[in-house]
Amino acid sequence: MEAPLEAPLRALRETGVTIREATPDDAVGGVPPRWVALPESTGEVAALMRVSAAHDLAVVPVGDGTKLHWGNPPERCDLLIDTCCLLLGSGSAVEHSAGDLVTRVGAGLPLDVLGSTLSRSRQELALDTPLGTGTVGGTLATAVAGPRRFRYGTARDLLIGITVVLADGTIATSGGNVVKNVAGYDLGKLFTGSYGTLGVITEATFRLHPTPAARRWVTVDLPAFAEPGSPPAKDAPDALDALNALVAELAASQAEPSAVELEWPDLTGGPTVSALVEGVAADARAEAVRKSMDEYGSARITAEAPAWWAVPPGEEVLLELQVPPAAAYPALRAVAARGLPARARGSVASAVLLVALPEDVGEAEFAGFVTGVRDDLRRLGGGLTVLSAPPALARGIDRWGPSGALPLMRRLKERFDPGRRMSPGRFAGGI
Repeated sequence: MEAPLEAPLRALRETGVTIREATPDDAVGGVPPRWVALPESTGEVAALMRVSAAHDLAVVPVGDGTKLHWGNPPERCDLLIDTCCLLLGSGSAVEHSAGDLVTRVGAGLPLDVLGSTLSRSRQELALDTPLGTGTVGGTLATAVAGPRRFRYGTARDLLIGITVVLADGTIATSGGNVVKNVAGYDLGKLFTGSYGTLGVITEATFRLHPTPAARRWVTVDLPAFAEPGSPPAKDAPDALDALNALVAELAASQAEPSAVELEWPDLTGGPTVSALVEGVAADARAEAVRKSMDEYGSARITAEAPAWWAVPPGEEVLLELQVPPAAAYPALRAVAARGLPARARGSVASAVLLVALPEDVGEAEFAGFVTGVRDDLRRLGGGLTVLSAPPALARGIDRWGPSGALPLMRRLKERFDPGRRMSPGRFAGGI
């Protein structure tokens, strides 16, 4: 009699896809898969998914693995589908229509490789992610976006077409050159930020922008709180009030900055704000921004980004705050009021901020911080997501927090993956 694991392994190998035994380095949130598959086309991914459906295998897609520790650990993981080798039908990982400002790429393509390819035609995908690395598929699956989201939007806004393989092996495409659609659904919007729980992204088509002729960063250091973690005295400068006024001024500026970023390494000290001006007459526009910023401190113009630009403030304990733009400052106050040595960084004009806590923060302190800040943000119309945390900390909290959209997300999960085999449990509400 055939051993229980021999039948699915044999069926996987019969697809012709390279299959290897998993190693400890392939673990997803501490959960080890049994096997790793390296498909080279959308068709091969579909063949793997049909076998997985027939043998009830749980599947997790992976790019270069930079964000595999984000999200909940999967309830189970039998097969890891590595997208590193995915090619388009043309046999290339990139198709670039420079005249149309459009590119079609395989999901496993690293963003820096795509950037190098597009730069030869002086074009770019205006998606500078806050990790600086990652693949196209992983960036879409986790919906990360960097500083220039303020001007160009997020991955969801730049995506004009997507090809996915569903849990039963069905290949579906929306946008771009549509081959087969899933009636009534915008797959690009659904799959962006889905953490691999609806299917496997294999191809994506993006609209591009010309590479700006010049870029200038204008940076200023703002004053600190009068007292650590508390509002200042009446005659003392308040960093958050100054920040509020400055960012509002920059957002409405005729110089049209592409990004307005915050660096706050110590919430008991003063923050740093940097605005990016790019394109036509960048020098003159940067000078106009500098004059405005000089009212808040000694502003400086540089041709290179600050060292902290588009870099997360930490890796081990990393949280994301999202609130309406007008609520960015109360949200920062809520973080500062918790009294932990937090470090904040991110797109302050878009009110999407990353907060890092010390790696040695205690479980009770961490749970209290997350719960307290969530309560404050909920009153502001926002929320907090725990992107990364050691298992001991993550076990004591809900990484995603409450969401009014959870019933809809559950219905979508049932529609696309009724057998709960795609990254089961990774997303909000254990989806």
